Amino acid sequence: MTRKAYDTDLNDQEWAKIEPYFSKHRTYKWPKRVLVNETLYVTKTGCQWRMLPHDFPLYLMVWSFFRRSMTTGWFQVNGR
Repeated sequence: MTRKAYDTDLNDQEWAKIEPYFSKHRTYKWPKRVLVNETLYVTKTGCQWRMLPHDFPLYLMVWSFFRRSMTTGWFQVNGR
């Protein structure tokens, strides 16, 4: 299924800046950029994980990616 663009998605310049931080992350069925965009959708809109739009990957995959990213510090802002 093709995913439509959302206002919360990263543009190409934003993704280029953070992509290196996710290059060593494990391989997923979905591209890492999509998983980052879905995580941003949840954090920016306050949507519940189980209520993700139908054109997103399964919520468990997005949540698992977010959880792993948090434990490794990839989503920490400005080193905090």
